[in-house]
Amino acid sequence: MDFFNRVQRYVFCLTFTHLMAKAKAKKSDPPVILVTNDDGITAPGIRNLIEAVKDLGKIIVVAPDKPQSGMGHAITIGHPLRLHAVQYFEGIEAYQCTGTPVDCVKLAVDKILHRKPDICLSGINHGANHSINVIYSGTMSAAVEAAIESIPSIGFSLLDYSIEADFSAARLYARSIVGKMLNTKMDKHTILNVNFPAVSPKLIRGVKICRQAYAKYEEDFLERDDPSGRKYFWLTGEFVNFDKGRDTDVWALKNNYVSVVPVQFDMTNYGLKTKLEKTWKF
Repeated sequence: MDFFNRVQRYVFCLTFTHLMAKAKAKKSDPPVILVTNDDGITAPGIRNLIEAVKDLGKIIVVAPDKPQSGMGHAITIGHPLRLHAVQYFEGIEAYQCTGTPVDCVKLAVDKILHRKPDICLSGINHGANHSINVIYSGTMSAAVEAAIESIPSIGFSLLDYSIEADFSAARLYARSIVGKMLNTKMDKHTILNVNFPAVSPKLIRGVKICRQAYAKYEEDFLERDDPSGRKYFWLTGEFVNFDKGRDTDVWALKNNYVSVVPVQFDMTNYGLKTKLEKTWKF
């Protein structure tokens, strides 16, 4: 019995040592950071995001091969998806995809990483994704898709559509926010919608945790004729803020704050659900 007890203790010690070593190695591994966007893999915004966070973990880039703005949560059905390795970012593993931002996240997890990354970053988008824009945004839909897959995510946007936009403030605050998320135990379905005002770092007044404003575009369709005389329509519109609250993303950005809005993919109206349960009898 003593012999078998010694053997059992020896096996236990070996197993315990192996598990501790494995846990220690896993703990010391850098976090895997998936980066994507909707402006396309060659857009300045994604390059600036990579530069901001490249030393915070192991960066893997999977992004569309062309602009996909306004695609929302679209996925590719009925057409082949193609994925190609590219050398756009020095020392960074990167792939361009023929699909949508959501396709990029799905393919990254299933075919590139073969695991869930520790965090997903989308952007930095050229143009605002505050208020109602979050519904239409390919940038934010990529972040939402990651959260659906239990990957905490952040969508970043700069209020400047110019190809020559100044990303210096966005880089500074993106790095800070990503660092905080990596060092905070977050719910696996966490999604943050972060917008940067288009000003220099010295004019940024700080960061505001906000709610989404009720603001939207009052749209109009211009009716025109093409050179062949066929009618077509061109979408235009004016952005109107119906929400005067000082706790909204629109207010924060107008006053030179970085806005951070926690969002979710569960669109249930719980207040109305409770009311209907009490008042609607079938």
